[in-house]
Amino acid sequence: MRIAEIDTRNRKQTRQYLVFPFIVYDSCPQWVPMLEMDAKKMLNRDRFSYYQESDAAFFMAFSDDDEPLGRIAVLENRRFNSFNQSSAAFFYLFEVVENFAAAKMLIDAAIKWAKSRGLTEIIGPKGFTALNGLGMLVRGFEYRPAVGIPYNHAYYPQFIEKMGFVGEREIVSGYLKRGHQLPEKVRLVAERVQERRGLTVKRFNSRADLRRMLPYLKDLYNGSLVGTSGNAPLTDEEVKEMADQILWFADPRLIKVLYKDEQPVGFLLAYPDISTAFQKTKGRLWPFGWMQLLLELKHTDWLNINGAGIIEEYRGMGGTAVLFNEMAKSVLDGPYIHADLVQIGTENERMQREISSIGIDFYKAHRIYHRSI
Repeated sequence: MRIAEIDTRNRKQTRQYLVFPFIVYDSCPQWVPMLEMDAKKMLNRDRFSYYQESDAAFFMAFSDDDEPLGRIAVLENRRFNSFNQSSAAFFYLFEVVENFAAAKMLIDAAIKWAKSRGLTEIIGPKGFTALNGLGMLVRGFEYRPAVGIPYNHAYYPQFIEKMGFVGEREIVSGYLKRGHQLPEKVRLVAERVQERRGLTVKRFNSRADLRRMLPYLKDLYNGSLVGTSGNAPLTDEEVKEMADQILWFADPRLIKVLYKDEQPVGFLLAYPDISTAFQKTKGRLWPFGWMQLLLELKHTDWLNINGAGIIEEYRGMGGTAVLFNEMAKSVLDGPYIHADLVQIGTENERMQREISSIGIDFYKAHRIYHRSI
C-alpha cells in the first residue's frame, strides 16, 4: 500500500478524491452524499474563504494495484486555535474500506503533517466551517442522516479507537414526531417569559427578507459562543458562504429570531430535509438535479432543526423555553410529520435535561475523538 498527497490543482486527483465515498457506500441505503459544489469548494484554495488564514492537506491510500482504499483531510484552523488557545489539527473527510492498515496509514499521514506544523493534538472528525456536521457516528447506523451530518460504517470508530484516540465529547440528535405535545408548563413558561422579558419572535416570509437578516446571525452565533469552548467565531466571508448554502433549500418561515425589544438575542434554524434528493442525484444540482431538489422540497415530510442559540446574558431567563416552543411550532408549519433535532452537544447538560424532559428521543450519537501527538 502507499499514501499520496492530493494536488488540489490536479483535476484527475481531486476527482478521484471526491468520488471515493461513492465506492465505500455503494450498497449503503442510509448514506447521503454532500452537495457536489460544496465538496469541490473544500479543495479550492482560490475560492474557499477558509484558506485566507488557515490551511489543509488531503491524502489518499492506495493498494499495490493502485486501487483507492481511503482518504482523509487534515486541517490547521488557525482562527480556532487562536480563539481556544490550542494547537490542534482536525481530521475530516475520513473514509476508508474495511482495512485497518489503510486506515492507520491515513491517520499517520495526517499526524505527520500536523506535527510538521508544530501542532500537538489531533481532533475529529471536525470540518472547515460551522455548517459542517461534527463527529463520527457511533449509534443510530440504521437511520439516514440529515443533510450535512456525517454518516459512516460501524467499523470506523473501532479503527479510530484502536489507534489510541479517545472520545472527547458526544453530540446527539433527537427525534420529534408531529402530534407530540410539549408539556403545558413549557408553553406557559414561554408565553410568560415573552411577556415579562419583552421577548418577541420574528419570522420571515421571503428569501429576500431572510437574506437581509442572515448577516445578523453572525453576531448572534458569535455571542452564543461566550462561555463555551470547541468552536470559533464566524467571519463575514463565512456568513456569506453559509447564507448562500442555506438559501438553496431554506423555507424562510422556519427560521426564527428571538428579539429583546429591537435587539436579536437568539435564533432557531430549521429547514426541510432533502436527503432523499441528494441520494437520487448523487449530490449534483446540474444539469437536472435542481429539479429533483425542488420536488423534494415540496414533498418531504421530514424537518431538520439544525442550530439554536441564545447570547449569554439571556441564558437562564427562560429563553430556552421560548425556543422549544418555537421548535414545536416549526414541526406544525407545513406538511412535516418527522423532525430531526440535529446535533446537541452532551456537554450542555442543562439543555440535555430540558430536552429529555419534553420527551425527545435521542436516537443518533456522534463522537468527537482526540489524541495527543
